Amino acid sequence: MALQAALWGLVSGSALVLGAGIAYLFNVPKRAIALVMAFGSGVLISALSFELMDEGHRIGGVTAVAIGFLTGAVIFTLANRALATMGAKHRKRSGDQQTDQHEGGGTAIAVGALIDGIPESVVIGVSLLSGNGVSIAAVVAVFLSNLPEGLSSAAGMRRAGRSPAYVFGVWGGIALASGVAAFAGNVLLAGAAPSTIAFMNALAAGAILAMLADTMIPEAFEDAHDYAGLVTVAGFLTAFVLSHAVE
Repeated sequence: MALQAALWGLVSGSALVLGAGIAYLFNVPKRAIALVMAFGSGVLISALSFELMDEGHRIGGVTAVAIGFLTGAVIFTLANRALATMGAKHRKRSGDQQTDQHEGGGTAIAVGALIDGIPESVVIGVSLLSGNGVSIAAVVAVFLSNLPEGLSSAAGMRRAGRSPAYVFGVWGGIALASGVAAFAGNVLLAGAAPSTIAFMNALAAGAILAMLADTMIPEAFEDAHDYAGLVTVAGFLTAFVLSHAVE
Protein backbone atom coordinates (compact mmCIF):
# COMPACT_ATOMS: atom_id res chain seq x y z
CA MET A 1 0.00 0.00 0.00
CA ALA A 2 2.86 2.37 0.81
CA LEU A 3 4.41 1.82 -2.62
CA GLN A 4 1.03 2.48 -4.19
CA ALA A 5 0.86 5.75 -2.25
CA ALA A 6 4.31 6.70 -3.56
CA LEU A 7 3.22 5.96 -7.13
CA TRP A 8 0.10 8.12 -6.86
CA GLY A 9 2.14 10.90 -5.25
CA LEU A 10 4.60 10.73 -8.13
CA VAL A 11 1.74 10.83 -10.65
CA SER A 12 0.28 13.97 -9.10
CA GLY A 13 3.72 15.55 -8.82
CA SER A 14 4.52 14.82 -12.46
CA ALA A 15 2.13 17.62 -13.40
CA LEU A 16 4.78 20.05 -12.13
CA VAL A 17 7.25 18.74 -14.71
CA LEU A 18 4.58 18.77 -17.42
CA GLY A 19 3.68 22.37 -16.63
CA ALA A 20 7.34 23.37 -16.52
CA GLY A 21 7.93 21.71 -19.90
CA ILE A 22 5.06 23.60 -21.51
CA ALA A 23 6.26 26.90 -20.06
CA TYR A 24 9.88 26.36 -21.05
CA LEU A 25 9.27 25.08 -24.57
CA PHE A 26 6.47 27.48 -25.51
CA ASN A 27 5.91 31.17 -24.99
CA VAL A 28 2.63 30.87 -23.11
CA PRO A 29 0.79 34.21 -22.73
CA LYS A 30 0.67 35.47 -19.15
CA ARG A 31 -3.11 35.81 -19.34
CA ALA A 32 -3.44 32.15 -20.28
CA ILE A 33 -1.21 31.16 -17.36
CA ALA A 34 -3.31 33.32 -15.04
CA LEU A 35 -6.51 31.62 -16.17
CA VAL A 36 -4.99 28.19 -15.58
CA MET A 37 -3.87 29.37 -12.14
CA ALA A 38 -7.43 30.49 -11.37
CA PHE A 39 -8.81 27.12 -12.41
CA GLY A 40 -6.24 25.28 -10.31
CA SER A 41 -7.08 27.48 -7.32
CA GLY A 42 -10.74 26.55 -7.60
CA VAL A 43 -9.85 22.87 -7.81
CA LEU A 44 -7.75 23.05 -4.65
CA ILE A 45 -10.36 25.02 -2.71
CA SER A 46 -12.88 22.30 -3.50
CA ALA A 47 -10.46 19.53 -2.56
CA LEU A 48 -9.46 21.06 0.76
CA SER A 49 -13.10 21.78 1.61
CA PHE A 50 -14.49 18.31 0.97
CA GLU A 51 -11.60 15.82 0.71
CA LEU A 52 -9.74 17.28 3.70
CA MET A 53 -11.85 19.42 6.02
CA ASP A 54 -15.19 17.68 5.65
CA GLU A 55 -13.64 14.22 5.76
CA GLY A 56 -11.46 15.21 8.71
CA HIS A 57 -14.48 16.49 10.61
CA ARG A 58 -16.34 13.27 9.87
CA ILE A 59 -13.66 11.00 11.31
CA GLY A 60 -12.10 13.18 14.02
CA GLY A 61 -14.44 15.96 15.05
CA VAL A 62 -14.34 19.73 14.92
CA THR A 63 -11.61 20.28 17.52
CA ALA A 64 -8.98 18.24 15.69
CA VAL A 65 -9.69 19.89 12.33
CA ALA A 66 -9.85 23.40 13.79
CA ILE A 67 -6.47 23.04 15.51
CA GLY A 68 -4.92 21.37 12.48
CA PHE A 69 -6.30 23.95 10.05
CA LEU A 70 -4.90 26.90 11.98
CA THR A 71 -1.61 25.11 12.60
CA GLY A 72 -1.14 24.43 8.89
CA ALA A 73 -1.81 28.07 8.01
CA VAL A 74 0.62 29.31 10.66
CA ILE A 75 3.38 26.90 9.59
CA PHE A 76 3.03 27.86 5.94
CA THR A 77 2.95 31.59 6.71
CA LEU A 78 6.07 31.48 8.87
CA ALA A 79 7.93 29.32 6.35
CA ASN A 80 6.82 31.55 3.49
CA ARG A 81 8.01 34.69 5.26
CA ALA A 82 11.40 33.10 5.88
CA LEU A 83 11.68 32.02 2.25
CA ALA A 84 10.71 35.50 1.05
CA THR A 85 13.77 36.95 2.79
CA MET A 86 15.91 34.30 1.08
CA GLY A 87 14.73 35.20 -2.41
CA ALA A 88 11.67 33.03 -3.05
CA LYS A 89 8.96 35.64 -2.60
CA HIS A 90 7.90 35.41 -6.24
CA ARG A 91 8.53 31.71 -6.81
CA LYS A 92 5.10 31.14 -8.39
CA ARG A 93 5.06 34.27 -10.50
CA SER A 94 5.08 33.93 -14.28
CA GLY A 95 6.36 37.42 -15.08
CA ASP A 96 9.68 39.18 -14.60
CA GLN A 97 9.55 39.26 -10.80
CA GLN A 98 12.01 36.38 -10.42
CA THR A 99 14.74 38.41 -12.11
CA ASP A 100 14.86 40.60 -9.00
CA GLN A 101 15.73 37.78 -6.64
CA HIS A 102 19.11 37.98 -4.92
CA GLU A 103 21.83 35.36 -4.77
CA GLY A 104 20.59 32.22 -3.12
CA GLY A 105 17.11 32.74 -4.48
CA GLY A 106 17.35 29.60 -6.59
CA THR A 107 17.74 27.40 -3.55
CA ALA A 108 14.91 29.23 -1.81
CA ILE A 109 12.64 28.67 -4.81
CA ALA A 110 13.34 24.94 -4.68
CA VAL A 111 12.73 24.77 -0.92
CA GLY A 112 9.56 26.83 -1.30
CA ALA A 113 8.23 24.54 -4.00
CA LEU A 114 8.92 21.56 -1.75
CA ILE A 115 7.02 23.15 1.14
CA ASP A 116 4.11 23.94 -1.17
CA GLY A 117 3.87 20.38 -2.44
CA ILE A 118 4.39 18.26 0.68
CA PRO A 119 0.96 18.79 2.32
CA GLU A 120 -0.89 17.82 -0.86
CA SER A 121 1.17 14.65 -1.29
CA VAL A 122 0.82 13.53 2.32
CA VAL A 123 -2.95 13.70 1.89
CA ILE A 124 -2.77 11.25 -1.02
CA GLY A 125 -0.86 8.77 1.13
CA VAL A 126 -3.29 9.19 4.01
CA SER A 127 -6.30 8.63 1.72
CA LEU A 128 -5.17 5.03 1.18
CA LEU A 129 -5.43 4.24 4.89
CA SER A 130 -9.21 3.97 4.67
CA GLY A 131 -8.83 0.65 2.87
CA ASN A 132 -11.03 1.82 0.00
CA GLY A 133 -8.19 2.66 -2.35
CA VAL A 134 -6.70 6.03 -3.17
CA SER A 135 -8.95 9.06 -3.40
CA ILE A 136 -9.02 9.61 -7.16
CA ALA A 137 -10.59 13.01 -6.58
CA ALA A 138 -7.63 14.02 -4.39
CA VAL A 139 -5.08 12.79 -6.95
CA VAL A 140 -6.81 14.60 -9.82
CA ALA A 141 -7.22 17.76 -7.73
CA VAL A 142 -3.52 17.84 -6.85
CA PHE A 143 -2.55 17.06 -10.45
CA LEU A 144 -4.76 19.82 -11.85
CA SER A 145 -3.41 22.32 -9.32
CA ASN A 146 0.24 21.30 -9.84
CA LEU A 147 0.01 21.88 -13.58
CA PRO A 148 -0.51 25.67 -13.36
CA GLU A 149 1.98 25.87 -10.48
CA GLY A 150 4.73 24.36 -12.61
CA LEU A 151 3.58 26.38 -15.61
CA SER A 152 3.62 29.73 -13.84
CA SER A 153 6.82 29.30 -11.87
CA ALA A 154 8.77 27.82 -14.77
CA ALA A 155 7.65 30.68 -17.02
CA GLY A 156 9.08 33.09 -14.46
CA MET A 157 12.29 31.07 -14.22
CA ARG A 158 12.61 31.14 -18.00
CA ARG A 159 12.22 34.91 -18.09
CA ALA A 160 14.81 35.17 -15.31
CA GLY A 161 17.28 33.27 -17.49
CA ARG A 162 17.32 30.00 -15.56
CA SER A 163 18.83 27.09 -17.47
CA PRO A 164 16.73 24.09 -18.58
CA ALA A 165 18.79 21.91 -16.24
CA TYR A 166 17.84 24.13 -13.31
CA VAL A 167 14.14 24.35 -14.21
CA PHE A 168 13.63 20.66 -14.82
CA GLY A 169 15.95 19.72 -11.97
CA VAL A 170 13.82 21.69 -9.53
CA TRP A 171 10.47 20.37 -10.71
CA GLY A 172 11.71 16.82 -11.30
CA GLY A 173 13.08 16.79 -7.77
CA ILE A 174 9.81 18.10 -6.35
CA ALA A 175 7.86 15.46 -8.29
CA LEU A 176 10.03 12.74 -6.74
CA ALA A 177 9.64 14.35 -3.32
CA SER A 178 5.88 14.23 -3.81
CA GLY A 179 6.10 10.47 -4.14
CA VAL A 180 8.27 10.24 -1.02
CA ALA A 181 5.85 12.46 0.94
CA ALA A 182 2.88 10.30 -0.07
CA PHE A 183 4.83 7.20 0.97
CA ALA A 184 5.75 8.76 4.31
CA GLY A 185 2.20 9.90 4.97
CA ASN A 186 0.93 6.38 4.42
CA VAL A 187 3.61 4.67 6.52
CA LEU A 188 3.82 7.10 9.43
CA LEU A 189 0.07 7.45 9.90
CA ALA A 190 -0.85 3.80 9.48
CA GLY A 191 -2.73 2.79 12.62
CA ALA A 192 -3.00 6.39 13.83
CA ALA A 193 -6.05 7.51 15.79
CA PRO A 194 -8.87 9.07 13.75
CA SER A 195 -8.28 12.41 15.48
CA THR A 196 -4.64 12.34 14.37
CA ILE A 197 -5.55 11.68 10.75
CA ALA A 198 -8.20 14.40 10.95
CA PHE A 199 -5.58 16.78 12.34
CA MET A 200 -3.15 16.00 9.50
CA ASN A 201 -5.86 16.41 6.86
CA ALA A 202 -6.78 19.78 8.30
CA LEU A 203 -3.13 20.82 8.68
CA ALA A 204 -2.63 20.19 4.97
CA ALA A 205 -5.84 22.09 4.20
CA GLY A 206 -4.73 25.11 6.20
CA ALA A 207 -1.33 25.18 4.52
CA ILE A 208 -2.88 24.83 1.07
CA LEU A 209 -5.45 27.59 1.62
CA ALA A 210 -2.78 29.95 2.96
CA MET A 211 -0.65 29.18 -0.10
CA LEU A 212 -3.59 29.87 -2.44
CA ALA A 213 -4.40 33.19 -0.82
CA ASP A 214 -0.76 34.26 -0.77
CA THR A 215 0.44 33.15 -4.19
CA MET A 216 -1.85 31.48 -6.73
CA ILE A 217 -4.96 33.64 -6.43
CA PRO A 218 -3.08 36.99 -6.56
CA GLU A 219 -1.15 35.76 -9.62
CA ALA A 220 -4.40 34.76 -11.32
CA PHE A 221 -6.14 38.04 -10.54
CA GLU A 222 -3.25 40.23 -11.65
CA ASP A 223 -3.40 39.14 -15.28
CA ALA A 224 -6.93 37.79 -15.68
CA HIS A 225 -8.99 39.81 -13.22
CA ASP A 226 -12.00 40.11 -15.55
CA TYR A 227 -12.52 36.35 -15.62
CA ALA A 228 -10.47 35.08 -12.67
CA GLY A 229 -13.53 34.66 -10.44
CA LEU A 230 -15.53 32.78 -13.04
CA VAL A 231 -12.68 30.42 -13.92
CA THR A 232 -11.99 29.78 -10.22
CA VAL A 233 -15.65 28.80 -9.77
CA ALA A 234 -15.36 26.48 -12.78
CA GLY A 235 -12.36 24.78 -11.19
CA PHE A 236 -14.21 24.36 -7.90
CA LEU A 237 -17.24 22.89 -9.66
CA THR A 238 -15.11 20.50 -11.70
CA ALA A 239 -13.44 19.08 -8.60
CA PHE A 240 -16.74 18.95 -6.72
CA VAL A 241 -18.46 16.99 -9.49
CA LEU A 242 -15.45 14.68 -9.85
CA SER A 243 -15.39 14.02 -6.12
CA HIS A 244 -19.02 12.91 -6.10
CA ALA A 245 -18.77 11.03 -9.39
CA VAL A 246 -16.10 8.67 -8.01
CA GLU A 247 -17.77 8.02 -4.66
